[in-house]
Amino acid sequence: MTAAAEDEARTRASRLGLQPGLTVQELGYDDDVDEDLRLAIEDVVGSEMVEEDFDDVVDVVLMWWRDDDGDLVDGLVDAIGPLADHGVVWLMTPKPGRDGHIEAEDIADAAPTAGLQQTSTISASPTWQGTRLVAPRAKR
Repeated sequence: MTAAAEDEARTRASRLGLQPGLTVQELGYDDDVDEDLRLAIEDVVGSEMVEEDFDDVVDVVLMWWRDDDGDLVDGLVDAIGPLADHGVVWLMTPKPGRDGHIEAEDIADAAPTAGLQQTSTISASPTWQGTRLVAPRAKR
């Protein structure tokens, strides 16, 4: 990775609101994920992301999700299981026009059904967008 690409990935990772010391769990890893973003996230938090079978509380869930990965509501419910109070789910979905893209309306419908509230969407990488999901304030 070039220095410019590293800087760009770090900038995108910092837009996720991550800080050193946070525990980030990664779900839905496959060969299509953005490796530069993954490395930048690990650089920002200062440790490797934990895998799906991690059995402790996590601060952030980074969830890669494609249209053919199954029911999004079920996936989100599973994602919030290990999430700490005030934790965040970053739902990474392929950008429009990419294989596996999920319509914004589908995310907007699935989030409240799973007990989450959508707060923002960012361009997380050249091919992935990130949607920030949190538990509604009344439930915190």
